[in-house]
Amino acid sequence: MRRRQFITLVGGAAASVSMPPALFAQEAGRIYRIGFLSGAPREWAMYTAFFEELRGSGFIEGQNLTVIEGGFGLSNEHLAEAAAALVKASPDAIVTAGPIASHAAQVATKTIPILAASDNMVGDGLVPSIRRPGGNTTGVSLLAVELDRKRQELLIEAVPGIRRIATLADPNVATPSHLQALKDAAWARGVELSVFSAATAEAITPAMNEVSAWEAEAINVLATPLFFFNGQTVMGRAAALRLPAMYQWPEMAEEGGFAGYGPRITQWFRQLARLLVQVLRGANPAELPVEQPTRFEFVLNLQAAKAIGHEIPAGLVLRADKVIE
Repeated sequence: MRRRQFITLVGGAAASVSMPPALFAQEAGRIYRIGFLSGAPREWAMYTAFFEELRGSGFIEGQNLTVIEGGFGLSNEHLAEAAAALVKASPDAIVTAGPIASHAAQVATKTIPILAASDNMVGDGLVPSIRRPGGNTTGVSLLAVELDRKRQELLIEAVPGIRRIATLADPNVATPSHLQALKDAAWARGVELSVFSAATAEAITPAMNEVSAWEAEAINVLATPLFFFNGQTVMGRAAALRLPAMYQWPEMAEEGGFAGYGPRITQWFRQLARLLVQVLRGANPAELPVEQPTRFEFVLNLQAAKAIGHEIPAGLVLRADKVIE
């Protein structure tokens, strides 16, 4: 069953800035050089979409575009070192995935343009303003705080009568105020919420085992690059513990997770690529508003639900944009 209904959140993408025509042309004969700081491998779908978007705008790797090596598949511990090495290579721009990578780039350079994909660009301290970011950084912001709460609401609906919900959080990303807001929202629905933290890939499985020991009835996996980059570990453990789990990307439900809600990560990175195109053509990142997603998709995986012996209410199934049967 497939229903292409997208939900629009108020306060979406900022209006584009008017630029002189001269800023929208590549320099003939020039080779543009970009670098990356990311925990994801280059072959993942989000980067396939990213480079497709660049090619559509005339930036073609091997012709007028070069990607500096060493920026993909990095652990948090190596981001600062990689950022320093990247700055020495003098790229035309740096693309970063997640707040930790973005901060590492900002520490390494105050002049090279940084195109950041982060959960909350203002809340993460990467820019002072969505409309006018200032400095050398702009990018795309995920509305993570709002979406984490929406995912929690959907998960509570997916498990009728739930009394205990666990939240898997990355302490490098989730703030105390954000976690408290989730607790308050759960309490208002008569649900007890407990937070289980994992700051590294190695800490994910032990944290999820604690979720089971607490006898949680479902788990809301909060937005963070850590849980996405280690998605198979998270999804596999949730399935083994027979826990309905909500994920931040629709793609994760398509890859075997119980449910996912949010923008598609491929579309999110296409937005980032379009901003990079403007910067490579001469736009000042300080004056390019940070963009936000405007389309959101709710995916339910009935196969995953059946595997853990859970039946999702029919009404919620009907509201899903895509159902995997």
